[in-house]
Amino acid sequence: MPSDTLEWSHTRWVTDRPIAGVARLLERVAQRAVGAAEPQEFLKQSLPELLVEFGGEYVAIVRKTPGWQIDIEAGREESFRQRLPTRMLEGVLDRSVGGRTLEGPDRWLAVPMGIGESAVLVLAGERLDSERLGDALAVGRALGLMVSSVRRMVEQSERALRLRKTLELAKAFAGERETLPLLELMAQQATELLNCDRASIFIWDRDAKQVIACPALGMEGGRLWLPDNKGIVGEVIQTGRAIRVDEAYADPRFDQSVDRQTGYHTRTLLCVPMREAGGRCIGAFELINRHGGTFDDEDQSALEDLCIPAAIAVQHTRELDQLVRSNRQLTEQVAGQSRIIGESPAMIALRGTIDRLAATDLPVLILGESGTGKEVAAQSLHYQGPRADHPFIAVNCAALTETLLESELFGHEKGAFTDAHIARAGKFELADGGTLFLDEIGDMSPGGQAKLLRVLEQKVITRVGGTQAIPTNVRVIAATNSNLAEAVRDKRFRQDLYYRLSVVTVDLPPLRDRPEDVLPLARHFLELFSRQAKRPGLELSVDARRRLQAHAWPGNIRELRNLMERVAFLVSGPRVEVDDLAFILAPEKDSYDELGEGVGLTEATNRFQQDYITRAIRRVQGNMSEAARLLGLHRSNLYRKMRQLDMEVDEAKP
Repeated sequence: MPSDTLEWSHTRWVTDRPIAGVARLLERVAQRAVGAAEPQEFLKQSLPELLVEFGGEYVAIVRKTPGWQIDIEAGREESFRQRLPTRMLEGVLDRSVGGRTLEGPDRWLAVPMGIGESAVLVLAGERLDSERLGDALAVGRALGLMVSSVRRMVEQSERALRLRKTLELAKAFAGERETLPLLELMAQQATELLNCDRASIFIWDRDAKQVIACPALGMEGGRLWLPDNKGIVGEVIQTGRAIRVDEAYADPRFDQSVDRQTGYHTRTLLCVPMREAGGRCIGAFELINRHGGTFDDEDQSALEDLCIPAAIAVQHTRELDQLVRSNRQLTEQVAGQSRIIGESPAMIALRGTIDRLAATDLPVLILGESGTGKEVAAQSLHYQGPRADHPFIAVNCAALTETLLESELFGHEKGAFTDAHIARAGKFELADGGTLFLDEIGDMSPGGQAKLLRVLEQKVITRVGGTQAIPTNVRVIAATNSNLAEAVRDKRFRQDLYYRLSVVTVDLPPLRDRPEDVLPLARHFLELFSRQAKRPGLELSVDARRRLQAHAWPGNIRELRNLMERVAFLVSGPRVEVDDLAFILAPEKDSYDELGEGVGLTEATNRFQQDYITRAIRRVQGNMSEAARLLGLHRSNLYRKMRQLDMEVDEAKP
């Protein structure tokens, strides 16, 4: 058999099919296991259902003794019995992982069952879905557990009832699509199943080196963040071994700080690791204070069984959470929204700066007039860096009052204020692992500035109406079109927050200062909106290009983008002519066009100079120093000239 036809996998159970489909199969099989007298009869009745679920033609359980012996089989035995892929079966036992391969026209799946060290579940068929190796791994392991349970069924009726309850819980778990409610459901059901006082599930965040407990009874918000190397839970996830404690306060590994904080007294404890189908630890399941005694081997075995569907369901919901949170970000990225367009020296330098900054977590303050592309620059920093697979969340600080801003950024607990009917995560929590873009930061209220500074320094947030400190892992990028340095001098913006945000400052020049970028931007937007309008790409005529370059663009890139969007949808021909721009970029009427007969040269000259100076000042949005530079004058000479022309002069302007 060619080596490239054989594949090994620790595949997780993540499919496009509802997880409840396999859960129902396992529930039916488990119900049969409860009434079975011996394993062979149980397997003989159950294997045909596996063929239906996986779309195969042959199924068998084989064992190494030392050759390969078929314990039980179903389906087209004669057609497949002689073609067992023995090389793959050897690998399954040696590596304790699943395998898939192609033997002639048929597909084969083989997964370990965990019965002793030699049993392998084999599926085959021409139309077998080989992409469901992850499902087969989970089913094989669960089937192996059921076989072991059947062997002890007569003497351990309580154990059998627990197993059935576990599979019933698996079905209930499959119906939950949000991670936190799922964890709470698991903990509640585990306390009833295993007759204990409390239960918590700890999810391991390897990157942050912490575990998140939910529910954490007695803690604000019902959650708790702990280091991943602390206490009994830390030892369980680090070693992968279960721990039972009969007297918690006598065990030096037990961390008493949570008990002291909540006033609860832990006596007995059982903690087991939760694993993905491939064996990788994703957290721990902990039970506290068994009613009527201490936890025993049966309790540990039952909790380990419960961890199988629990881990599968947790992994499924976490994948779903990630898909929901990142869907909009991926769409924006594919659409090219974060590209920096332009060939001017300023844009070339900007791309180089972003390339250097993207790989860091340094706070960045982006300055520039409205419409210069500050959010696009922030997206470029995000998508070119290591946080690209996590959310990019933008907040317009100018659009929110102080009260709304706090709730928007930090979230709120249920009942924190009127209409707070449910708890809601804030933007910092939603952006966890990614980037939070704070636009118009200069318009943030003083109270909001103080709270933001505390979060940036301590890297924790507290929801409105709550007291639980929630760790945050977010890169903050801020932007403003106002002069923050001047706002600091005028006591309108906190100096300490300004220094915290402006570790690196990026200044985006207005479009009027880089006319060579007008046409590349116009072509980019025309191509983008032509696709949206489902029409062939539009070309710009020579006169249209000249007209675009002659415009001052007071609205900067946003104005150009909006113009190209309207043109793409409204122009009927294959090319954009200057007349297509006239109704939007109508030239201002020159004052000297109104000069009639009898107007002397001196008056005409004065009118022209007045109009020319007015246009220059308007072009730089009232900045007199920039207007003087544009006119080739010293600022004091510009004021003198304006007085000579009887123009209004405000020397207080910059």
